[in-house]
Amino acid sequence: MTMSPPSPLIEALQQAVGAAHVLTEGDLSAYEHDWRRRARGRALAVVRPASAEQVAAVVRACVAHGATIVPQGGNTGLAVGSVPDETGTQVLLSLRRMDKVRAVDAANLTITVEAGCILQNLQGAAEAAGYLFPLSLAAEGSCTIGGNLATNAGGTQVVRYGNARELCLGLEVVTAQGEVWSGLTGLRKDNTGYDLRDLYIGSEGTLGIITAATLKLYPRPAAKLTAWAAVPSMQAAVDLLGLAHARLGAGLTGFEVMGQFALSLVDKHYPQLRVPLFKESPWCVLLENSDHESEAHARALFEQLLETALEGGCVTDAVVAENLTQAKGLWHIRESIPLAQAEEGLNIKHDISIPVSRIPAFVEETDALLAREIPGVRLVDFGHLGDGNLHYNVQAPEHGDAKAFLRDEEDRINTLVFDAVARHEGSISAEHGIGSLKAAKLPHYKSAVALGLMRGIKQALDPQGLMNPGRVLTTDSTGTGGNPR
Repeated sequence: MTMSPPSPLIEALQQAVGAAHVLTEGDLSAYEHDWRRRARGRALAVVRPASAEQVAAVVRACVAHGATIVPQGGNTGLAVGSVPDETGTQVLLSLRRMDKVRAVDAANLTITVEAGCILQNLQGAAEAAGYLFPLSLAAEGSCTIGGNLATNAGGTQVVRYGNARELCLGLEVVTAQGEVWSGLTGLRKDNTGYDLRDLYIGSEGTLGIITAATLKLYPRPAAKLTAWAAVPSMQAAVDLLGLAHARLGAGLTGFEVMGQFALSLVDKHYPQLRVPLFKESPWCVLLENSDHESEAHARALFEQLLETALEGGCVTDAVVAENLTQAKGLWHIRESIPLAQAEEGLNIKHDISIPVSRIPAFVEETDALLAREIPGVRLVDFGHLGDGNLHYNVQAPEHGDAKAFLRDEEDRINTLVFDAVARHEGSISAEHGIGSLKAAKLPHYKSAVALGLMRGIKQALDPQGLMNPGRVLTTDSTGTGGNPR
C-alpha cells in the first residue's frame, strides 16, 4: 500500500525539528487527554522541539500555514488548557525535550532552566548547589517549570515566597510571529519599560511560548519543622494564622487548612496514612516553620506558638513532627486529598481565592447555600489558607449517580460558588488558571474594562489568533465581556 506524502505543513515541521520528533500516528493519548480526563482532543501532529530556535521554526511554519498551536509541558493542568481540541487541525507543541538546567549563578542567587525541566528536578538541582527553590506542589514530580509559569502556579509555600511570578526574574519566549525574545536577565531591578516577563507569566500560552526562565534561589533553612493542629472553626484557623505570622514572621513557610470530610476521604481510601486528630475536629491545620538559626530555636518558637494558641482556644490539640519522616508523612496526608477525592468518584473542583479575613463567612454562607440547593452534597474544603486560596470542591451525594450529577449540576454549582466568590471580592481562579474550562465563565466575573484590555493585548501580540485559542479568552470578538455578577 502506497503511503500518501506528508502535507506541506508536516514537511515544514519535520524540517524544523526532525522527522522523528513530529508524531502523527500511533497512541498520542498522553498528549491528547487532559490530566483529569475531562477532555480528549485530537492533534494534527505532536511536535517535540529541542531548542528555542526549533520552537521558533515550528511557530513560523504554523504561521505560514495558518495552523493553531497548543503548547504543553507536563500536561498536569486542571483547567483543560494544554490539550488540542477535537478538530484534528491543531499542532501540539510539547516542550518535554527542553529540560536542561542551563546555569546556576550562586552569587546572584539564580538558576536558569529550560521550560521542560520537571519541577522536582529543578528543586534537586537547586539543592545540589546548596540552595532552595521553594515552589512546591503535589504534581512536582511531573509538572514542568514552563507550565508552572504559564499558569502562575502557587502551591504550599506561597505564604512566604509567593507564586511562580514572584520567583521569576527573566524569561526566554518565542513570540506568536516566531521570534525569540531573550529576556533571561537575573536583574532584580530593571525599569526600562513595560514588564514583558509578567505579561507572559500566567498567560497560559495564549501570547507566546515560554522556553526558558531565570529563577530566584534562596539559602536553605537550618531547620524545618511541621505541626498538625486541630481547630474548632475556620475563624479559629484564621486566628491561628495571624498568631503564626506574629510569632514566626518570615519563618512561616506553609499554612494549610483541611476540612473534616476531606480528611475522612484520605482516612477511608488510604488508611495506612493514619490521619491525626480529624475525627473530633471540624478542621485541621498544617503549619511549617523554616528557621535559619537552629532546630532548637525553631522548636522553641513552634512550641510557644502552639501553647499560646491552645490557651487562647484557637487550637484544641496539636502534634509536632519529631523528625523528617514524620513531617513528610503529614504533608503526604495533605497532598493525598485530591487523590482520595478522585477515588471517591467524580467531583467538581474549584480553585478560588478570597481575602483571608472573609474566608470564614464565605465558607459558612456557601456551605449552607449548597446544602440547601442540593441535598446530600458533600463538600471537600481544603487549601492554602496562608494566601487565601481554597480548593472548594463538591462531591456528588453518596450512592448517587456521579456522572449524572456532573452533567446536570456542574454549571449550576459553578455559578452558585462563583457568585459567592464575587460577593466576597474574590477570584474564580487562584492558581490553576482559566484554560478552556472557565473561559466562558470569566466574562461574568471580570469587568468589561479588564476584558477589553486583555483582548487588546491578545490582538497586539497574536493578531492571527494562533496561540492556544479558546483558552483564557473566549472567541467572542466584541470585547464586551460583561460585568461581575
